Amino acid sequence: MWWIYALLSAVFASLTAIFAKVGVKHVDSDLATAIRTVVIIILAWSIVFFKGVAPGIQNLTKQNWLFLILSGCATGLSWLFYFKALQLGEVSKVAPIDKLSVALTIILAVIFLKESLTLKDAIGALLIIAGAFVLIL
Repeated sequence: MWWIYALLSAVFASLTAIFAKVGVKHVDSDLATAIRTVVIIILAWSIVFFKGVAPGIQNLTKQNWLFLILSGCATGLSWLFYFKALQLGEVSKVAPIDKLSVALTIILAVIFLKESLTLKDAIGALLIIAGAFVLIL
């Protein structure tokens, strides 16, 4: 079942790139990111309240808070740089470079989360890196 959610994530990430490229035309990329963020905040909190899981916030530990805040900071910086890149470059070139995050995530998961690295994972990461370079050159 996880792969369905991952596939949907990929579809919406693709739409994000297309919509954002049109949306940042003649707009400061930081302003565009801020507008997008407000929309995401409204959407995310609407889902939390609709599902009735808001009281779960009381169960968060200091570690949960720390890493969710760090994740939010990383996401925000990623979006700021992504929108600036989209504003300056072609979406067909920006998106593949952005997807290098997949290969980088595999490497960081091995280093910091002690996840195992199979030969298949390593080959996949190398192919992602190679594919991104083929598309941008």
